[in-house]
Amino acid sequence: MIAADADFGTILAQRRVSQPSVILFRLPTSRRSDQRLRLLLANLPTLEPHLAQGSIVVFSEGRLRVRSLPIGS
Repeated sequence: MIAADADFGTILAQRRVSQPSVILFRLPTSRRSDQRLRLLLANLPTLEPHLAQGSIVVFSEGRLRVRSLPIGS
């Protein structure tokens, strides 16, 4: 799942589930969808193993964070 709403990550954390993976974009609204797609594709080879096992991936300005699911286990 790809979203700009952090609620998805919160729901997964509260439920302590390991799937589905979520990719969150916490970037300025001035970023166009094609720019976000390029950013995702450039990082996808590195992210694929994390997404396959269950993770929350957060793209923010100048930073990329990966948090394995379930959170709090």
